[in-house]
Formats: sequence, C-alpha cells, structure tokens
Amino acid sequence: MLEGARPLLERLKPEAPQAVRLLLLAAQWIDVGYRDHCFLDSLLQRFPATCRRLLCIDDYLRLRMVDAFRALSVEDVDLAIDSLELVLRAEADLPDASLSALAHFWKGRAHRRKGEYETSLQHTVRAREIAQKVPDDVLTAVIQIHESWLLFQEGHRREAQRLLAHAEHVLKETDHYIALGNIESARGRIVRRAGEYGRALEHFERANALYAQGDSGHLNLARALVNAAYVRRLLALQIRRRIDSRRHNGGAGSGSGSASLRARYQELSGAAIDDLQQARQIYALHGHTGGIGNVLFNLGLLYLDGGDIDHAGRQAQEAYTLGVEKNDHILMARARILQSAAENARVEEQLGEDVDMAVYANRAREESEEALALARGTQNRRLTAGAWIARGFIAANDFFQDWELARRCASEAAGLAGPGENDHLTEDLATLKSKIVRASGISDTLRCWSEGMVGDKTFQQITEEFAEIVIPKVWLREDRKVSRVAERLSISPKKVRRILQNAGLRSRS
Repeated sequence: MLEGARPLLERLKPEAPQAVRLLLLAAQWIDVGYRDHCFLDSLLQRFPATCRRLLCIDDYLRLRMVDAFRALSVEDVDLAIDSLELVLRAEADLPDASLSALAHFWKGRAHRRKGEYETSLQHTVRAREIAQKVPDDVLTAVIQIHESWLLFQEGHRREAQRLLAHAEHVLKETDHYIALGNIESARGRIVRRAGEYGRALEHFERANALYAQGDSGHLNLARALVNAAYVRRLLALQIRRRIDSRRHNGGAGSGSGSASLRARYQELSGAAIDDLQQARQIYALHGHTGGIGNVLFNLGLLYLDGGDIDHAGRQAQEAYTLGVEKNDHILMARARILQSAAENARVEEQLGEDVDMAVYANRAREESEEALALARGTQNRRLTAGAWIARGFIAANDFFQDWELARRCASEAAGLAGPGENDHLTEDLATLKSKIVRASGISDTLRCWSEGMVGDKTFQQITEEFAEIVIPKVWLREDRKVSRVAERLSISPKKVRRILQNAGLRSRS
C-alpha cells in the first residue's frame, strides 16, 4: 500500500491538507521497516524553511519530530535530542497524546545511544505510560521492548524478561517483524550476559530470520549479525581454552579429539567473520557509520584472538576514527580498549627490542586511560568495568608490574559487576585477579594486612580478597568438592561457587 502511494507522497506539497501529518506517518513507517532515511530526505526537501514559518503550531511541532527522527536515523543523536526537547517543551500544545508518547519514545532511544541510560529510562517509561492511557497496545508493547533492555542494564533481569514476554504476547499475532526480532535480540543479549552462549546464539539466529522476513537489508538485521558474531567468538574462545588445557595437561595435542576441537574453533571463527562481512554490507548500504565501527571493532577482536596484532590495531584505529566522526563515546572507548590490548600483547610477547617495549607499554597505558575516561563519561557500567580491567592488565604487565594499581583496577571492575553476570567480562576479571595473586604473592598480602597496611580498602573488600585466597586452597584440599568446602568453612555453597568462578577454577556452563 505504501509503495502504491509513493508517487503521491513524492509529489506532496506543504500547502496540501494533512501534508505534515502524512510526512510524520511516513517517518513512523520508516521506523518500522519501510525504506530508509533517504526516502524521508526526498520528502523533507519539499518543506523548506520558507514554508515552515507559515505552518500552524501543531504542524510545526510535527515537522520538528520528523527532523528529529531523520537525525536519529543518520546517527546525529545530539540534533535529535535538541529537536525533541523543543517539541516536549510544548508538550501541552501537542494535538494528541500519541504524539507525546512518540516524542518521549524517540528521545529515550536517542539518550540510550549516547549511553545516558537513566535519562533514557525516564523518557521511555513516560512514553509507555502515555501509550497505555491512549490506549495503544501495539505502541505500548514496542516501547516495553526498549524499557526491558534499560531495566536489564540496571540489573533487573526478571522484570526485563517479564516485559519482553508481555510485548511478545501482544505482537505475536502481528507481522511486526522488527519488534518481534528486537524481542529475540534482547533475549539473546540477556542470556549472553549469564554466560549461556549457545542459547544466546539461538536467539540471535531467530532474530535474524524475523528481520529478514521484513527486509533482508534492514539495519536491525546487521546489528543482530554483529551480536551473533560476538557470541560465536566467545564460543570459539571456550574451545580454544579446552585445546590449551589439553596441551598443558599433557594430553594428545594431535589426537582425533583435539583435531575435532580445532576444526570447530575454525568453523566458529569463520562463521563470525561471515556474519560481520554481511553486517558491514548492510551498514554500508545505509551509510551507517556507527554500525561499521562496531563491525571493525569485532573484526579486531578476532584478529587479536588469532595473534594478528597489526590487523587488530588497524581495525581498532579505524573504529575509533568513526567514533570521533559521530561523537560516539561508547564506540571510541571500545576501540581504545582494543588498541590497548593489542599494544599490551606486544609487551607480553616481547615483540621487539627493549626500547620498543617501553614504547608499546606506554602507548597501551595512554590508550587504556583514554578508554577509561571515555567510558566513565557514559552510564554504561559494563563498558567502564571493561576499561578498568584493560587498565589492570597493563598495570600488571611485565613492563610496569604495578600490582597495587592492578588490584585497584580489579576492585573497581568487580564493584561494577551486576547480579547473575557470568560471561567473558567476569572471566577476564578472574584472569586479572589470578595474575595479581600469582605475581605479587599471597604471603606479602597477608603480611601487609597483619601490619595494618590495608590501603584504601574497606573491611568488606579485605574479607572478599581473603576469601579468594583461602577458598580455592581449601577446595583443592577437599578433593574439589563444593559441598565439603561449604561445610568445612560454614558458608553457603553459592558463595563457594562464586569465589571459584572468579578465580577461574570452575567453568561457567
């Protein structure tokens, strides 16, 4: 129907009855999968500044909402926020409540892209409350999908899952492929956070299939492909750890079992690259800079996993440049974390002369500090935790060996971990803690505590560190039985498991 009406829309004149209403409706249809911002641009050209001054207040506010959506579509988030703030300052003059709900909803999405989650949640909740009063069940369900992710970011996993289930119940009989795909994508990210990578991949693949039903070149499909690639990489890393463990434990490195694992590792890595290449094609089709930046970041991670430090560094620098272009602090921080990891890998692998080590180490330090500053400028706690971990690894490398700073970084990262999180970030933190304990020595730590030298740690932090020293040792003495450790130390099995997982001594299946 929209395609049939397209010739009429393309001839739309500002003085035509309901012209601006039609323009805003076109923007809303584009939001749910019809064409893209290029089509909207062709319509907006027919509403120059000279005609805008003649519009009534209702139509002028509608037109500013179209401007805001167009800005959001081309990643000019600040301009979108400015336009929507103008609309919402005149909220009492908006002709109907649905427009008010839409303005709050779009503004919430804009703040979410900037990592301003508290403000985003405020506008998203307000949009949902207005939509419920209208009532508009479909709009309410679509808003709840976004609200669920923001609640999950705050650690409210059950409430997030409940909202997704409610939204799915409302939308399951519709052909709203984008919203239904968003539900599967959100579920994939939630279970990924719990370390359930296999289930996460299933959700992302279902999201891909739903998006493709509506438009095989939709931006949301590209995003789900990037998420799927990220999970495939994490699954590949799990397999590589199994291969390394067999080798270190004297297992047959060339047996049929190891060969099968290596084949699976290559399969997952190759599939991840395929996903990213397809995503990049979609993003390039739409000129979506931020999406291309995320593809480059994930490609860089895969290169670093494979030991290709030069390619990893180049991908990270390209991603950072794109982040600067769009003032995307989240992408910039991620790119700097990857760059610091690449430089740190040169230090750890002793790639070069002594003078080179100093250059690599100091460059890694500078990049990790910039990543931390960028991350702390957002409300993305996991990004900030990842930046602290990156800084900790550099403090603990062979060049700096600054164990006190490494401990502080690990402590800051641990404080940002949310309940029920059990993924790669907690594994990285456990690896950092293990490295600190191995290098700095347990006896030195206990001696400092016995002399009252606790630094700026609280008693709770000291207690936690002591548990991380004692519980793994008792676990080994008690034949690796969690129940026996819990009985021996009169603590809960849940705490024993958590400490062992943090120390990297139990798998996160």
